[in-house]
Amino acid sequence: MTQDSFYHPATADTSRTVPSYWEDTAGPAPEGCVPLAGDEACDIAVIGGGYTGLSAALHLARDLGVDVRVLEAGPIGWGASGRNGGFNCVGAAKLSGPAMLKRVGRDEVRRYYAAQVEATELVAALARDEAIELDRQGDGVISVAHKPSRVRELEEDARWDREVSGLTSTLWSRDELRERGHAGPEAHGALHHAAGFGLHPLKYHRGLTRAALARGARIHDRSRVTGWQREGGGHRLVTPGGSLRTKRVLIATNGYTTDGLHPYLAGTFLPALSNIVVTRPLTEVERTAQGWTTGTPLSDTRNLLFYFRLLTDGRLLLGARGGTWGSPEASAQYRRWLEGRIGIAYPAWRGVETTHFWSGLVCLSANLTPMLGQVPDDPGVWYALAYHGNGVASAGWAGRAVAHAMTGGPVPGVGIPALMATPPTRFPLGAHRRWLLKAAYLKFMIQDAL
Repeated sequence: MTQDSFYHPATADTSRTVPSYWEDTAGPAPEGCVPLAGDEACDIAVIGGGYTGLSAALHLARDLGVDVRVLEAGPIGWGASGRNGGFNCVGAAKLSGPAMLKRVGRDEVRRYYAAQVEATELVAALARDEAIELDRQGDGVISVAHKPSRVRELEEDARWDREVSGLTSTLWSRDELRERGHAGPEAHGALHHAAGFGLHPLKYHRGLTRAALARGARIHDRSRVTGWQREGGGHRLVTPGGSLRTKRVLIATNGYTTDGLHPYLAGTFLPALSNIVVTRPLTEVERTAQGWTTGTPLSDTRNLLFYFRLLTDGRLLLGARGGTWGSPEASAQYRRWLEGRIGIAYPAWRGVETTHFWSGLVCLSANLTPMLGQVPDDPGVWYALAYHGNGVASAGWAGRAVAHAMTGGPVPGVGIPALMATPPTRFPLGAHRRWLLKAAYLKFMIQDAL
């Protein structure tokens, strides 16, 4: 199955980079990534050149001495790792707290959240160790109650953190939130999580690319895997320019995975569109008039999540889940809708000019948790994907974890939690499962209005 079976072909067009604010401000692309040409060989091949794949390649080459190559379908940085909202934060699962406890028990739930904190810290450690300038911004992340009725939800989240997750979080009233630099008609209180910060996602991605190359990994961009053959206990991955023989394979394609890539994963994931609009730089007077001065990233309590930041040059970034097709016409309509939302949430900025709009695919799993593991009947194949829109931290952590697991060594830190290692299950409706989003979005829109 090709990706355009889920969405409009424009969402899978790897022939061009995706215009975005990040693309315009990231500086030059890394040198040294070239399409695969001819017949080559390596010990481990990674399919997917996003945060997961690059982190795996970096740790395999730097820490484990493995001959590793990355195959990326588009230009390096083309996918979600180069165009997300830049939230380095805890998350990555959509499973409710009670469902987590029922599935794996309290100790494993606590271990999952410990891994999530490790993930946010790994981003900072990689930036330090590999001299990556990623425009770090803010202190932690803030979840905002978009209606008075949602304050109770944040109170329950704070209780969950105290009693179960172990995360450090603090409840703020509406006035306390205003004092800390965020105000508006859809800001009725907040929960501040200490872990995490904002960053420039494409600068981070390009830093990982350069680091992996410098440590000996080889990265082949514009090298989509078009065929996969088993040969003599190993694998041959076929691309338009050549083929790559390898002993082991890591699937790290996240929201751009296709059902045809490997039968074990078929039907277990569901790509979902996320959209971002960015305004012109707002003056200090404009920011003060709205009562928004914090650089800490924020999201709200909608089921159809809104996420927003004031960027380092004073621009507003506003993102939202939604849309079920992704054609140019549908995207233009969604841009207009987001622009209208700016004036509702931030009246002082009503009608402000926007300079950038883009979209991309996040990855949901039928388990509602990330999926990390080894294919049972194809033991040379591993996978790491499905971060539910929180891949900045989780994907890099997953890449490191699977790199160590693939080579038989202990996984650093708390290891791979059971919530991530649970075998994948499949969505209903098979190839037509995108229609599940339409029903879910309608339900969420009604809930978010209440």
